[in-house]
Amino acid sequence: MYVAVLTYMGYGIVILFGYFRDFLRAVGLEKCHQAQEREEQKDFVPLYQDFENFYKRNLYMRVRDNWNRPICSLPGPVFDVMERVSDDYNWTFRLTGKTVENVINMGSYNYLGFAENNVDFLKTVAEETRQYGVGVCSTRQELGNFSIHEKLERLVAEFLGVESAMAFGMGFATNSMNIPALVGKSCLILSDELNHTSLILGARLSGATIRVFKHNNMQSLEKLLKEAICSGQPRTHRAWKKILIMVEGIYSMEGSLVRLPEILALKKKYKAYLFLDEAHSIGAVGPTGRGVTEHFGVDPNEVDVLMGTFTKSFGATGGYIAGKKELVDYLRSHSHSAVYATAMSPPVVEQIIRAIKCIMGVDGTTEGQRRVRQLSENMCYFRSRLKEMGFIVYGNQDSPVVPLLLYLPGKVGAFSRAMLKRKIGVVVVGFPATPITEARARFCVSAAHTREMLDKVINYNTQHLTDLLWYSFFTPTLCQLFHCIHDRATQDR
Repeated sequence: MYVAVLTYMGYGIVILFGYFRDFLRAVGLEKCHQAQEREEQKDFVPLYQDFENFYKRNLYMRVRDNWNRPICSLPGPVFDVMERVSDDYNWTFRLTGKTVENVINMGSYNYLGFAENNVDFLKTVAEETRQYGVGVCSTRQELGNFSIHEKLERLVAEFLGVESAMAFGMGFATNSMNIPALVGKSCLILSDELNHTSLILGARLSGATIRVFKHNNMQSLEKLLKEAICSGQPRTHRAWKKILIMVEGIYSMEGSLVRLPEILALKKKYKAYLFLDEAHSIGAVGPTGRGVTEHFGVDPNEVDVLMGTFTKSFGATGGYIAGKKELVDYLRSHSHSAVYATAMSPPVVEQIIRAIKCIMGVDGTTEGQRRVRQLSENMCYFRSRLKEMGFIVYGNQDSPVVPLLLYLPGKVGAFSRAMLKRKIGVVVVGFPATPITEARARFCVSAAHTREMLDKVINYNTQHLTDLLWYSFFTPTLCQLFHCIHDRATQDR
């Protein structure tokens, strides 16, 4: 309660100062850096809501320097950040020509460490580039369907243990452009409240009715399923053509794993379909990296639609949809992403193929499984050490996403800047991306991180940032009690 009151007070003070600064801008005592409307457009309907503009001017601009930082090296376990400064309070930036070298990368989704130069990978990628070129310049429905694309899809299906798979050039579009092909009017989508924007956009574009259930809350989901079956469609009360449950394997802002066995039980009980987004979990979860289905010991064929991306664990771009052959064949002719989008670049396809083969061990090495085991060790070590030090972290023990709660809005920017000064790159997130009282730093653990790197991050958190940000509200004992209560509440939900 104490932290919540301070958080609301912090936002209240910043908003008051924002209105005061807007007054100064209106009377000409402070320069307004925002683009101004032309006189002939003064009576036009505004493109944006007033509060969105207000929030951007007076809250976001205070901490804008903590996002979109340019880097100038490989995004591996360490990278180089280009130094930039602002002369107008973060409205514009200019590069100084200097770089901050060897920054520990705790912000990218390089879970298995494939987003770096691998000599063996580069040789075959270069060969595919010479054979096929860099770009396809056509859709797969026309002249852009290469043999290497079909090779990738067969490999993905084999890796997942399903009948068929289809690859797409963009991970975001894999959701947003395929969901409208699966459901439409007279269909119902039941979506977890913390689902990714790509899932939300796809649901809205589909024209289906959308209802949201509480995060990982089986009681909330079952209640909606019962209501949907008993009441049917609005006004007509006819039965829904389809009921599609949409969830993620790992929720990227929470670090929590889906309660897959329980959702599958509800899906079967109420004869619904399940769409599982494994963007963050494929490659990173499970004894051999095959995602949450393997983690929970579930047959992947019980999931109707398996979706994943190649942008995280595989160090590439694009995504896939996998499942029954009938499903994939249907999407090949009905998905906007399949019919109209340019085919995936052949060198990128080869990078994905090499990464999957490495994880499966069919390349004749054990390097892939070593990386999977190393990631598991790193994320368990990092999360447990933070908890021991008295920090509040969210998420599941088996998740490489480790959100560390900062709470107060003023700490978000200060934390990120202080970490960068100590050559640690992190992602910080606040309202509206999170609830007002749950601003956080999000650490992404990689198999490429060494124990020394993780210890450095942990030590800087405890030795320097505790005093700088007045962060550690709890003793380790109270912190453990908090996590026990939080874990129990999550299970009860």
